[in-house]
Amino acid sequence: MKLNELPPRQADRKQAKRVARGLGCGTGKTAGRGVKGQKARAGGYHKVGFEGGQMPLQRRLPKGGFKNPFRKEYVTVSVGDFEIFEANAEVRLEDLQAKGLVRKNLKSGVKLLADGELTKPLQIHVARASGSAVAKVEAVGGKVHTAEEKKDR
Repeated sequence: MKLNELPPRQADRKQAKRVARGLGCGTGKTAGRGVKGQKARAGGYHKVGFEGGQMPLQRRLPKGGFKNPFRKEYVTVSVGDFEIFEANAEVRLEDLQAKGLVRKNLKSGVKLLADGELTKPLQIHVARASGSAVAKVEAVGGKVHTAEEKKDR
């Protein structure tokens, strides 16, 4: 037996009740809506969350959270990702974007993290860097230049 050969269920064969078709049908005149009131009217019913005039739940609960408009959001790049550059290269933001390591829409800059291994000395210019990432770069003879470093001067 296939799906298209299944007979319809008994409930599917039942005709829908036709309301407001005269007094003799049992649901004539007011069409089963009762007499007067909001629910008897066309388009008349309360909106979602309405609690009969009581203060609704979404207004009783406190507003939560805080979004700092001045927060800094850094894009993270791992030390291991810099293997694609040739030795002794100066790596800046434009180079990272050209190689596809960083997208164009940056908010606060790039942060260097220590994931992966580096085998070539590089001059890396980023906004921030973790201490272990700086140690890895300097271990192979490279140097990390950060924006924080420039502020200290």
